[in-house]
Amino acid sequence: MHADANRRFPDRPQAAADPSEIRRIERWLATARVFLAISALAAIYMDPTQLGQAPVAYGLLGFYLIHGVLVMTLLRRRQQSTPAFRVLVHTADIVWPAFISIFAEGPRSPFFLFFFFVLAASAYRWGLWETLSTAAAEVALLWIESFLLFHVWATRGGSLPWRFLSGLQINAKEFEPKRLFMLSVYLLVMGVLLGYLARQQKRLRGEKAAVTRILSKVRVEAGLTGTLQQISREVLRMCRAERLLVASQEIHSQRMFLGELRNDTGDVSDFVWLDAGPRDAENYLEDFPGEAIYASNVGGRWSVIALDSEGLRMASASSEALARLKQRQSFRSVIAISFIFGGEWRGRVLVFNPAWRLEIQEKLRFVLDLFRQAGPAVYNVYLLHRLRRRAGAAERARFARELHDGAVQSLIAVEMQVDVLRRQAETTPAVVSGELGRIQGLLREEVLKLRELMQQMKSIDVDDRRFMSVVNDTVERFERETGISARFVTDIEKLQMPGNVCREMLRIVQEGLVNVRKHSKARHALVRLSSTDSQWSLTLEDDGKGFPFSGRLTQDELDRMGKGPTIIKERVRLIAGALTVESNPGLGTRLEVKVPKGGEVSDER
Repeated sequence: MHADANRRFPDRPQAAADPSEIRRIERWLATARVFLAISALAAIYMDPTQLGQAPVAYGLLGFYLIHGVLVMTLLRRRQQSTPAFRVLVHTADIVWPAFISIFAEGPRSPFFLFFFFVLAASAYRWGLWETLSTAAAEVALLWIESFLLFHVWATRGGSLPWRFLSGLQINAKEFEPKRLFMLSVYLLVMGVLLGYLARQQKRLRGEKAAVTRILSKVRVEAGLTGTLQQISREVLRMCRAERLLVASQEIHSQRMFLGELRNDTGDVSDFVWLDAGPRDAENYLEDFPGEAIYASNVGGRWSVIALDSEGLRMASASSEALARLKQRQSFRSVIAISFIFGGEWRGRVLVFNPAWRLEIQEKLRFVLDLFRQAGPAVYNVYLLHRLRRRAGAAERARFARELHDGAVQSLIAVEMQVDVLRRQAETTPAVVSGELGRIQGLLREEVLKLRELMQQMKSIDVDDRRFMSVVNDTVERFERETGISARFVTDIEKLQMPGNVCREMLRIVQEGLVNVRKHSKARHALVRLSSTDSQWSLTLEDDGKGFPFSGRLTQDELDRMGKGPTIIKERVRLIAGALTVESNPGLGTRLEVKVPKGGEVSDER
């Protein structure tokens, strides 16, 4: 039934039918059914007149109790509740109150709660039309019973046909049409109210699920275009529309952008950017009558529903901008939602030919709220994308400065010295040999600098499975290229470290080794990794000249003194770690990084 309801109202948001949730609902209903049966047994025990003095009265309710326990047992044993099983149980719940009401002082006895239970169960399981159908079925059964009592049972002497039912009494007065009429109205009204409440609750859940589903498509790694593509696909499916167009303009530069996504016969295309110019702003962005608009054109006549920024319907809505839009885009109906991002961008999302028929104003208000929640998330993706571009440009500029101030200047100096040596080779050949050795050392130094620079430019893809092998390779390569004896030691057999922490720790090792080569004049270096229950510990030691201070300083103390390795300090902050530097001038340096296992890598960089 739930699937049928979705087909009847395909354009309204629906929460996905979760089998575990359906099973949980059935379990609660089964528990309520058993409790109701036990309460009914207690009621006739305290007041036997409600169901007669015969033992069969207890047998009838005992049978219903057994039915409820059986349903509860099956639900606990089965992994899922099938639609056929739910319909079968619901049918039994419909028939039972109509049957028991014959013998229970009529429909107005306390056993009328059985009628209410079946209506509530239908609303809890499904929605409005199913609950209303249940109420109609109950009414029909009561009127059939009334007919049988007054036209069949009364003509046969008014006695029950089976001996085992002797002792039960039938109160035919309660089934007179004049009394049954108001009861029928009551059941139908209760069915409408309970069904409407269930429908509203399911709609709210469906809208919440739709918002969550669309917000889950906002992913930084997908980029701006990928995020727009995923969100646009969800909107097209939800509205069952044919096309979606995003028109946006950068306010300060007046640059215009158009992006389109098509849904051709169920096959959704990729999001593509179209050619656009500043003049397109007049067609897509200017003079629209509200923040959210639904417009249809039938026979040349416009029907427009426009909402303001508060979601309230506007009294009058002009169709001039829509007519201008129709000259550029062919459509029968259109949804238009405006947006402004941070004073930098303005735009409008246009959804063409949605399959909307009923409750258009409510659906339009929901779509407006949906875009207001998804819009800031998309704008954040844009800001982060722009920030990364600027960070990349800044990083490239830094590398360019490094090359210009380091390798390029050194190579120019080498070229000049080689030219001098070429001139001196004819007059003082003994000097040439020593100068060539010095130039060779200078070139070797610049080659190492270039390799380190290239290593920093390479992206790192390392996780806890590869981390220790990559660090070991880094230390061995450092020893081969510099001639400094270096080792990597660890007592960890199986490392479990987040990927972001792995990448930052590897960068710290690389930067520390670069500092050893450039500044320490050490002969030996040691990299050690250890772990406790609460933290990881990384240490780098050398026997070089040390920092220009003596003692053991924390990161805060280093910051106050303006000392210590700046890049390493920044990377330690990114992983919520603690840095300690121990320096003995002339005897070496020891850097220790401790990272709590519950820490998180910051996204600020």
